Amino acid sequence: MENVLLRPKAVIFDMDGLLIESEKHYRDSFLAASDEGGHGMAVDVYQRVCGSPWDVITKTIRSEYGEDFPMDNFRDAWLRHLAIQMADGVALKDGVLEILDLLDELHIPRAIATSSGHESVNRHLGPFDLTRRFDHILARGDYAEPKPSPHPYLSAAKRLGFSPQDCLSLEDSYHGVQSAWSAGTQTIMVPDVAPATDAMREKCVAICDNLFEVAGLLKSAEAK
Repeated sequence: MENVLLRPKAVIFDMDGLLIESEKHYRDSFLAASDEGGHGMAVDVYQRVCGSPWDVITKTIRSEYGEDFPMDNFRDAWLRHLAIQMADGVALKDGVLEILDLLDELHIPRAIATSSGHESVNRHLGPFDLTRRFDHILARGDYAEPKPSPHPYLSAAKRLGFSPQDCLSLEDSYHGVQSAWSAGTQTIMVPDVAPATDAMREKCVAICDNLFEVAGLLKSAEAK
């Protein structure tokens, strides 16, 4: 049966890879650190951990490469390459301003639920004056457990004052989709560095190429 998007009462956004062009930098610096250390990681390893906090990334890598994997050295190399790639800042993803304008027109409140810290949110969204356009911003430390746990989206829905079922979540990563879906929200995946899979399609009401497409769906969505 085809999933149908119902007009949400609130929208919850991921940040990295959804609002900003950061995931490609995380991916490329991850692979550069792998090459530097001679670890031979393929891109699918990053695709599975993108959007995850460090403890989840650590667990995933050590489960595949052994408990003796030099995580500290790898992390240092990853962050060093990442700093170089992000030195000039990051760009907004296509359609960000347009979908926020639409939500203003529809009087739909919105929040961010990200695995990044507040400092990262302010650093990346501040230059575009975007933080003021969200009613709430939940970052690392604002919820009990990180994605893929449902807690980030449950916490965001609670802050917004709506049940999860009345919220729409927008995500680009596998762990993010799992988090939003398990929280009970309607979920749309806008793939970035990780392509949509059958498992993701089963959890989403739609897979969109960009936020322009999401805005189009919101305009035509049926009211609950």
